[in-house]
Amino acid sequence: QVQLVESGGGLVQAGGSLRLSCVASGRTFSRYAMGWFRQAPGKEREFVAAISWSFSNTNYADSVKGRFTISRDNAQNTLYLQMNSLKPEDTAVYYCAAGAGSYDHWGQGTQVTVSS
Repeated sequence: QVQLVESGGGLVQAGGSLRLSCVASGRTFSRYAMGWFRQAPGKEREFVAAISWSFSNTNYADSVKGRFTISRDNAQNTLYLQMNSLKPEDTAVYYCAAGAGSYDHWGQGTQVTVSS
């Protein structure tokens, strides 16, 4: 079983930056692909970014390409999302997820609010 705990959210002005972290418990963290998703009020949860277990592949939603960077530290069981040039439309609850093949494990989410 893997438990995920996100942190690093908060209130930031447009153009600012935040770094989200997701700490995973369990010994199989390094074997899982990891991803970040977000859900804005009144909208469905959407994909933001993902990274493979081997670091070799990263994927980003078009809306965040060039602004967000996903990374992981398997030794620290931690997933990161560096968010730069934030926009008001990035406001959402951000979730990290883990899985092998599908995302079976989810964190509780961290709120990111970007003011204009």
